[in-house]
Amino acid sequence: MSDEIEIDTDDLEHRMKGAMASLKHEFASLRTGRASASMVDPVMVDAYGTMTPINQVGTVNVPEPRMVTVNVWDKGLVNKVEKAIRESGLGINPQTNGTIIMLPIPELNEERRRELTKVAAQYAESARVAIRNVRRDGMDQIKKAKGNGMSEDDVKFWETSVQELTDTHTALVDKALEGKQAEIMQV
Repeated sequence: MSDEIEIDTDDLEHRMKGAMASLKHEFASLRTGRASASMVDPVMVDAYGTMTPINQVGTVNVPEPRMVTVNVWDKGLVNKVEKAIRESGLGINPQTNGTIIMLPIPELNEERRRELTKVAAQYAESARVAIRNVRRDGMDQIKKAKGNGMSEDDVKFWETSVQELTDTHTALVDKALEGKQAEIMQV
């Protein structure tokens, strides 16, 4: 049998980093009482029969600290963009002025801040699940390699490597969640 069976931990780490990048992107969409162009990034608009990110149907700007504007390029899409923003769960009531949709950012009250910390926790749990799925894939690779003649010592080595990778990325998720929750609760 083969002495040189290896598990591709670089691929596993890359996929775990992808879960972290996705989490950071989702965290950027959570508003913290300040206007940010990235808060509308997750909004998808039904444009021309396909779901399209909002920044591909208009220009997103932050003209003042409590206002985000979306200048829709195609006048026929204004109502669809407005509807997508209303249904996005951002908790923002858009106001339309021609092709410009204004999103006034209300001051966050204590109850809304607590809701947003729960949403952040849900995003973090999704990232943890993604990381655990990558771990499971790695463990499946190890089982397959064991069936192909990998020694018990190598099996233990690779299982430990995959678990350490998982623990490291899970800790990063927890740290990112703590930081985001602190940012949300800051008045």
